[in-house]
Amino acid sequence: MTPPAQDTTASLPTLLLMLPFLTALSILLGHKLLKGASVVLSIASAAICFVISLMLLDARDSAPMLLPFIEIGKFRIGLDAMIDQQSRGMMFIVTSIGLLVHLFSLGYMKEDEGKVRFFGSLSLFMFSMTGIVLAGNLFMMFIFWELVGLSSYLLIGHWFEKPSAAEACKKAFLTNRIGDFGFMIGILMLFMANHGDVSFSGLKGGFAEGPLHEMTQTHTLFMTLAALGIFMGAVGKSAQFPLHVWLPDAMEGPTPVSALIHAATMVAAGVFMLVRCSFVIEASPDAATIIAWIGGLTALMAALMATQQNDIKRVLAYSTLSQLGYMVMAVGLLAIQVSVNHHEAGPGHPAMFHLYTHAFFKAMLFLGSGAIIYACHHEQDIWKMGGLMKHMPVTFVTFAIGTASLMGVPFITSGFWSKESILGVGFEACRPLFWIGVATAMLTAFYMTRMFVITFLGKPRTESAHHAIEAPIIMVLPLVVLAALTVLSTFESFNRLLAAMIPNHAEDHPTVMIASIAALIIGSSVGFLLYRGKNSDPLNIKLFANKFYFDEIYAVIVKVLQDQLAWIVNGLERMFVDGIVARLPAFIAMRIGSAARILTGGHLQAYTFLLGAGVLMVIYLVVFVLPQLGH
Repeated sequence: MTPPAQDTTASLPTLLLMLPFLTALSILLGHKLLKGASVVLSIASAAICFVISLMLLDARDSAPMLLPFIEIGKFRIGLDAMIDQQSRGMMFIVTSIGLLVHLFSLGYMKEDEGKVRFFGSLSLFMFSMTGIVLAGNLFMMFIFWELVGLSSYLLIGHWFEKPSAAEACKKAFLTNRIGDFGFMIGILMLFMANHGDVSFSGLKGGFAEGPLHEMTQTHTLFMTLAALGIFMGAVGKSAQFPLHVWLPDAMEGPTPVSALIHAATMVAAGVFMLVRCSFVIEASPDAATIIAWIGGLTALMAALMATQQNDIKRVLAYSTLSQLGYMVMAVGLLAIQVSVNHHEAGPGHPAMFHLYTHAFFKAMLFLGSGAIIYACHHEQDIWKMGGLMKHMPVTFVTFAIGTASLMGVPFITSGFWSKESILGVGFEACRPLFWIGVATAMLTAFYMTRMFVITFLGKPRTESAHHAIEAPIIMVLPLVVLAALTVLSTFESFNRLLAAMIPNHAEDHPTVMIASIAALIIGSSVGFLLYRGKNSDPLNIKLFANKFYFDEIYAVIVKVLQDQLAWIVNGLERMFVDGIVARLPAFIAMRIGSAARILTGGHLQAYTFLLGAGVLMVIYLVVFVLPQLGH
């Protein structure tokens, strides 16, 4: 009985990858024939993918080749999967949240004219994200990396008739291409250094005792640049400073898109990739330090921005930025710790642990905000809400669970343990970054308490809030399931299914625990006392409200470096290339031709003159020039 079971398991990755692709292709090409069946097909595909991911949780580690392209000696390019604890855990997150978002979208997008197109784009995204998680080499990961960028462009710009949505999807696409260009350079550097082998197993072997090991010892700058090139891909996809500006604007897309792409899966792909390539970062302590500091500064900066946002989705967007910064900081900190102690990291990773816990409660918060927006007649300003606790009790309870997990309420929430694992590594590896993490935790408690108090407590501030009712059951059910997953992820028995996500417990430090709990108490207390019963914001910090003016700074940079440079280059091109190189020779030829045209007008005198001039020229050459050449 064993061989058939192994054969069945071996075919699951191929089915998991190709099913959403075929679904997306069927919907996007045959939606006129399928009509309403397109939605059912998309949801069925997501459900089957979730079941397959559950079946893979018990599968043994393997590296099946899904589709070979080129294979010449060690040089191989193809679609080969890597089934291990990390990919199994990430696939569970992607498919479970993907299925719940599909179900939530049934209610949220019920009246939308482009509903079929929306579900087709969702299936395309599921295909792209599945490819990233299964990828066994960097070439395959890069292909699906770009497909994720395409599908997110389609989903963010779903309401393309809105100018803000059209601008947001272009901004996201172009910003990500900057990071992807660096990612491609990093891949090519590793490709060259490891003799054409960019599979994860081949790269890991190369760093252990192959050509990359020698390169690490002799060409430290090369390895630093390669690691930072790989990191650039995560800077774009996971919206780290300075390419963080696209994520808040991406909230112009439908709320289910925000929950799926910009909370749990796509933006987490950068962190997943960094953990997958952690051996590259560990080979360069300088790159690890830069990565840790960029993550820490992004976490702190985004948390400060979130304190002054009034759009409920933008508060959660900046919160996502901040938590992604936490994860990236953990990647850099653990790499520093490993390189200093000269030992290999354990199977679990604090960044993946926080990614795992964050995915469930942040997706729940985004879907909860979607239920609130839906109930308040598409109002997103938290100052136009209030008193929703009485009108939306289920949403209130689930939102409270998500808020508590995000704030890191001690011992009873999964977010507390994953945050502690990152702070513990920070305490051991870099104290300044540890205190930045503590400050970020305090700000997180502050802005989440602020949003919760303004939205759910007090009295309704507008008629839409006063007449709000609980969302339909099809939208409430995913909230309840995600709330259950958020609670269950606190228990060790549940977490055994996702062992790669859970790091080995570091040595307990009383300072870490005390600082973390103090940050929670201070942040939530100040938020509650400051915003309880208020109808307008008592704080007015324009620097935070205007996002540190990054968009304005980038607009000036583009105007000066792109527009002005283009104007100068255009002037030089018109003057030198077009004027001197192209037009001047043509002008001279035209003038000579015009002058010579006089001599070919059909007059006998002109022809006689030319004949005489020619005879005199020949005589001059024969008598004077040729004798001189002979000498």
